[in-house]
Amino acid sequence: MALREALTLLCSLAVVCSSGNHESCELKPGLFDSLTGDLKVAAECSDDSSLQWSSEQAAEVLIHMRNLTERLQKRQLKECQEAEPKMCQQPEAPSNGGLACVTASNKRYCKPICDSGYDFSFLRRSRLFEECGEQTNYRWSSLYVGGNRLAVCNKAALQISSRPSAYFTKDCLTTKSSSEQWNTTMEVLLKELKDEGVTGNPTYHCLLCGRP
Repeated sequence: MALREALTLLCSLAVVCSSGNHESCELKPGLFDSLTGDLKVAAECSDDSSLQWSSEQAAEVLIHMRNLTERLQKRQLKECQEAEPKMCQQPEAPSNGGLACVTASNKRYCKPICDSGYDFSFLRRSRLFEECGEQTNYRWSSLYVGGNRLAVCNKAALQISSRPSAYFTKDCLTTKSSSEQWNTTMEVLLKELKDEGVTGNPTYHCLLCGRP
């Protein structure tokens, strides 16, 4: 599939899905790999000679890509809404970072993780994760007063506010797109919880990515 055809398909998909016709939003088998492959080439290519659109056409493509990105972002943030305990509200994933979350012993634990090139506003070396459960009146423990914000990731030349495991090698979405990296992130979280004396069978694993 040519690059222009791939981007046209992306634009069409964004328009159809935003119109509420979800039956038409499913990609045909094999088309996802072709689409993502062409988009990757376009994103990584240093020569933009293949993108011979007018300024109006380029703006239209950007609008459709923005709309689709927003829809996909909202969807991935809902992936763990049914996690127990349900009285705990969904925490806010930090921009330029994410939250690795799991439930154990009827408590919800979330570990803030910053993208590469970003660091936390507060020191977190002895506070790797936040929790929500009966002991917290089903409110999130947090260094921020009120709401569900657990952490803030700011642009930084050095990452020194927390332990090495609290930073993604690249970014949250890259980690989430790789089953190997996703599994490693969860395994590290479970080990850290165990080291802190958290017991129980872990369930409702998820990785929520904030906006870049």
